[in-house]
Amino acid sequence: MRLSTVILPVRRWSDGGKEVWQRAEELGFHAAYTYDHLSWRSFRDQAWFGALPTLTAAAAATSRIRLGTLVTSPNFRHPVTLAKELISLDDISEGRVTLGIGAGGNGFDATALGQEPWSPRERADRFAEFTALLHQLLTQDAVSYEGTHYSADEVRNIPGCVQRPRLPFAVAATGPRGLKLAARYGQAWVTTGDPKVSNAGGTPAESREAIRRQVEGLAKACADQGRDFAELHKIMLTGFTPDQPLDSVDAFVDFAGRHAELGIEELVIHWPIADSVFAADPAVFERIATEGLAQLGA
Repeated sequence: MRLSTVILPVRRWSDGGKEVWQRAEELGFHAAYTYDHLSWRSFRDQAWFGALPTLTAAAAATSRIRLGTLVTSPNFRHPVTLAKELISLDDISEGRVTLGIGAGGNGFDATALGQEPWSPRERADRFAEFTALLHQLLTQDAVSYEGTHYSADEVRNIPGCVQRPRLPFAVAATGPRGLKLAARYGQAWVTTGDPKVSNAGGTPAESREAIRRQVEGLAKACADQGRDFAELHKIMLTGFTPDQPLDSVDAFVDFAGRHAELGIEELVIHWPIADSVFAADPAVFERIATEGLAQLGA
C-alpha cells in the first residue's frame, strides 16, 4: 500500500503554498496531486490557482515526490496544448509526473468556455477521443489527426517525455466505457467510490461493496482488452465515501486495511484545509502520514 496526498491549489505560492508541497515530501508521501479545475464547488469564490503552473513550481521546489493531477478532463483542455505542457512538466520534474485523467463532470468547468453542458454520451465520446489523441501526441514526434471533437495538424512534440514511452496515465472511471479506456491506456486506475452510495446516505460497508464491484468491472475490462489486470495500479482518492479515515490514526488504519483487501494499492488523502469540507486535525494528518502504513503493516 502507498500513501499519497492531494493539495488543493488554494494558497499563494509566496504565502505557504511552496512550503506545503515541500512538507508533503518531508512526510514521505509517495505522490502529491492537485485538482485540475478552474474552480471547484465550495471554493468557487475563494483563491484557486492553475494546476499545471502549480505543479511546475512544486517540481522545482521538490526532488523526490511524484506529482500529478487528480484529475484532468476535457472540460477546458485540448490534447494538443495539454501534451506540450505535460512534456515540459515531465522534463522540469525529471520524470516525476503522473497524469490523472477523467471524463469530467457538470460543475463550473463544464460551461466556463461558454459551451452548453455535454450530455453523458457526448462526455464519454469526448473522453475516449481525448485520451486516445493525447496518448498519440505523447508517444510520437509528429501527429496529424482529424476526429469528431479534436484535431491536430502536423503537431510536433520533440523531444517527448522523459518517462518512456510516455508519462503514466491514471484513468478515473467507473462505467464500462471508462474502464475500457483505463484497461487500454492506463498505467493506473482511480476511483473515489460510488457517489450514489454517499448521496443516498449509505454505509461504509455499502461503499466498500460498490468499490468491489468497480474492481471486478476493471478486471473484466482488462480481460476483454487482453491486459494483465495486475499491471494496473489501483488508486483511491478518499474523502467522498461515508468513512472518516482522517478522524484518527486508528480510523485510517482500519480504512486502509479494508480497502487493501479490495485491491486498492494507493490511498490519496486531502491535505487539511480549515473551515472547508476538507478540514482535519493537522497533527492527526501528519501522524497518519508518518505512522499509518507502518501500523497497517504491523
